[in-house]
Amino acid sequence: MTGCAGLPQDVQRPESHAVEPEGTALHALVAQRRAQAGARAASGFALLDGPQAAYGSRLALVEAAQKTLDLQYYAIHADASNSRLLRSVGEAAARGVRVRILLDDFHTTGRNAQVLQLAYVPNVQMRLFNPLPGSRDSTVRRVIQSLGDVQRIQQRMHNKLFIADNALGITGGRNLGDAYFGLGESGNFVDLDVLAAGPIVREMSRSFDSYWNNERAYPVQSLVTPKELAEMRERQRRAPQEAEGAEGAPRPPDGEPRPGPGQPDPAQEAIRRARAWDHQPMDLRTQPFVWAPSALQVDAPAKIPADAQAAASPAPDAPAPARGQLPEGETVVDGLLRLIAEAQQDLLIISPYFVPGADMKKAFADAVQRGVRVRVLTNSLASNDAPIAHVGYARHRRELLDAGVQLYEMRSEQAGLGSALGSSAGSASATGQSRAMLHSKVLVRDGRLLVIGSMNLDLRSQLQNTEIALLIRSRELSAQATELIERSLREGSWRVEREKEGSGGLVWRAPAGSALADARTEPDSSLGLRLLLRVIGPLAPDEML
Repeated sequence: MTGCAGLPQDVQRPESHAVEPEGTALHALVAQRRAQAGARAASGFALLDGPQAAYGSRLALVEAAQKTLDLQYYAIHADASNSRLLRSVGEAAARGVRVRILLDDFHTTGRNAQVLQLAYVPNVQMRLFNPLPGSRDSTVRRVIQSLGDVQRIQQRMHNKLFIADNALGITGGRNLGDAYFGLGESGNFVDLDVLAAGPIVREMSRSFDSYWNNERAYPVQSLVTPKELAEMRERQRRAPQEAEGAEGAPRPPDGEPRPGPGQPDPAQEAIRRARAWDHQPMDLRTQPFVWAPSALQVDAPAKIPADAQAAASPAPDAPAPARGQLPEGETVVDGLLRLIAEAQQDLLIISPYFVPGADMKKAFADAVQRGVRVRVLTNSLASNDAPIAHVGYARHRRELLDAGVQLYEMRSEQAGLGSALGSSAGSASATGQSRAMLHSKVLVRDGRLLVIGSMNLDLRSQLQNTEIALLIRSRELSAQATELIERSLREGSWRVEREKEGSGGLVWRAPAGSALADARTEPDSSLGLRLLLRVIGPLAPDEML
């Protein structure tokens, strides 16, 4: 049962590329706005710091597109928010827009497999990156069938892009699904995207093309038929708990949530669907932009080898990296380490999954020695959607504090034993309210350079997943991001410190104005969860978290 045994051979992958944006309404809008700002060659940017802005901006791009829509995502969930968004994508295709959707294959099981029906909509092309063989009814069975190729299936395409007419594009931390747009039933992600306009979007499109035309991208038609999708839907209708098959699956990269077993509650689903339809498209004509120099850093698709032999012996005639991709052997996270090494005054970082390797810890320690204030916001045990990943951070916490790094952990609702392995079931608080989970990936350096992307500061992002990062040199945007982050540090985060009595223990300082007491154990988490993680923690290597 080797991993590649079930994958099709000699797959036809017709090449296609981004089209020139000239002649589209979006291109004319960008040109007009840039001329009004006197920005010349600079690109324009707007931070998308809330669910409505994130959802409305994507709706606006879909509705305004005239030539092309290119979507690249790690996960697209078949849920209420996407029922509207993807229907709009289908309507764009019907009016003649060429749609290309590139999706990592890990989550295309159970209910989410129905997203693949888009591949059979006229004028929509859809490819799956680094696919797993086997039935899409069950993530567990697919993983078992790939045990002979476990190294490959652990490596995932984590990039996020949403591009319209090669003129406007969105990147950042969000995937597409209810939990990313404030509609999750048991939890919602706190995230940050950026809307980009102008020349930088062409770099984003070149990145998309390099992945789209890669041998690791398989057309959906080569992997699943409409009949198979229809049969899956019927099996889920008859026996939802058996068909979903997601519970108990290994934690996916980045800890993205999986739907619980069975079908969603119809009443709650109707409410979420209605709320999604309440979101209005962003008015791109009045949306303010900050015009600034920028650069795109992208991992090469070859970071994920096509097979073991290719990984060991790269082809001598392999194509050169696309513009924006890093040189061979370097990654987006390596690029961030260079930026950290150049910091002079201040580093402000958000990384929801924060598992620093030796080189990263040294970079932080060296920065502190230079007089740089280093502040890192990550998830607390309670706010982590896959608390087992918290182990990799917790084992480095004391060392980071001793090096002078200031650590903050986002406060959330109480987490119990049921959420230990990343299950979305049981993650809500006792009151039934949904909890907040940090998902933004942001770096602000010296108040002048802003980095937003898909990368976490962990070994998985550094060594396994492919990632993308947008670098913007702007004091104005850096100040906007800093204000958002510092407000969260003050009002919504625990500050972790060493006990002053010399006991070697930790204390979590309560957020200002919260009326909460300081804590000396992981706040808002149950004793059972803490004990479980202490037992299994030593068995979990950092690079797998």
